[in-house]
Amino acid sequence: MGNIDALRDWGHARDYVRMQWMMLQQDAPDDFVIATGKQYSVREFITWTAAELGITLEFSGEGVGETAAVASVTGDLAPTVKPGDVILRIDPRYFRPAEVETLLGDPSKAKAELGWEPEITAQEMCAEMVAEDLRTARRHALLKAHGMDLPVSLEG
Repeated sequence: MGNIDALRDWGHARDYVRMQWMMLQQDAPDDFVIATGKQYSVREFITWTAAELGITLEFSGEGVGETAAVASVTGDLAPTVKPGDVILRIDPRYFRPAEVETLLGDPSKAKAELGWEPEITAQEMCAEMVAEDLRTARRHALLKAHGMDLPVSLEG
């Protein structure tokens, strides 16, 4: 990972498309900021992701020496993961050359003029993403177990 302390305004496409539709229903064109107005770090998103799989992480070190290891695992969603496994390392290759430390949009105009509010929290969006990735991984494992070794995208 790169800068896991970067703050982002995480929002769901479903909410954003609904806002776009509301904008198109207006009699006159206008500019609106499509954002949630709430900010969370990449680190928090990683922690939520692990929690969805029953994994508690323990971060240690700092800067490019920081890692996250599995502190505990509950449930059966991560059967190959065990306490002590390092599952995150900071890698300078993933730092953006023009890193923006904080991104936060102000959707107050859309709320006031369109009545738009995001309905899906960042945590709910994260849970949805993890569930879909888990379904994909299970499909791949099933196909592989039956002799269909399909390529999986991996970074080297």
